[in-house]
Amino acid sequence: MSVYEAELVVDRREHAADGVLALTLRHPLGEELPAWEPGAHIDVLLGPDLERQYSLCGDPADRQVWRIGVLREPEGRGGSAYVHGELRQGDKVRVRGPRNNFALEPAPRYRFIAGGIGITPILPMLAAAEAAGAQWTLLYGGRTRDSMAFTEELGAYGDKATLAPQDERGLLDLGSVLDDLPEGTLVYCCGPGPLLDAVEERCPRGRLRVERFQPKDQKTGPDSEFEVVLERTGHTLTVPEGVSVLDTVRAAGVEVLFSCTEGTCGTCETDVLEGTPDHRDSVLTDEERASGETMMICVSRCRGERLVLDL
Repeated sequence: MSVYEAELVVDRREHAADGVLALTLRHPLGEELPAWEPGAHIDVLLGPDLERQYSLCGDPADRQVWRIGVLREPEGRGGSAYVHGELRQGDKVRVRGPRNNFALEPAPRYRFIAGGIGITPILPMLAAAEAAGAQWTLLYGGRTRDSMAFTEELGAYGDKATLAPQDERGLLDLGSVLDDLPEGTLVYCCGPGPLLDAVEERCPRGRLRVERFQPKDQKTGPDSEFEVVLERTGHTLTVPEGVSVLDTVRAAGVEVLFSCTEGTCGTCETDVLEGTPDHRDSVLTDEERASGETMMICVSRCRGERLVLDL
């Protein structure tokens, strides 16, 4: 299936919070953009070797524009610095997607938990849950109230949305939303790694859906050499110790889509036809890992001597 890629115009550039910019992107010819659902993200190609993923946080019904929120990260790898320092209203930027590894599943009840810029994929989920008549609450934390994005929009939901700045209320009271979950409740969480780890420890198995902006350490064994067979191209390749499947495949001249190279974006997800993957990504659910049907070839390896991939 082909992936949408186009050069879009920065239609609006707005202050969403201290250190957070909201960018609205539009096609320069006014063409409709691809449909998307809550939880989706796009790849933003900012320059050579400068590609970042940002969650869509606007209205899925509005096919004319896409909105993203970008946190300035002084210790980041340069993407946010470019967006905040260089990208202006009227500039063009190349994008690819959308892709969704954090889809909102139907449920009668939801508990949403967001930390910092993790509110971006959650925001359209709230609107979808509200429209579906589901029962839901949001617990949203940040360093300070001024650092928390889109709070005016959240104000429309009244006491369903609880804002908990750390300098006013301390760490998020996870027990208030995770203890004694009613039957049928799904928990959606996005934010810093320590928050996600704490929620994972406390949430009942099977109820939680998370999206990570930073990879979780998933290494489960040695980086042993193994063989990978590319079914469609006919290549049989050796993946050396310390080299990824992705780099091995690309070195053989096989073109594959990839982006983060950290196992967080899902761009390089590939079907596994034979063999058992050693999953090291931060995208797949426990059930998806157990099935062994796909793998992220940028970080995951093989639990044996041979994999056959649909490449």
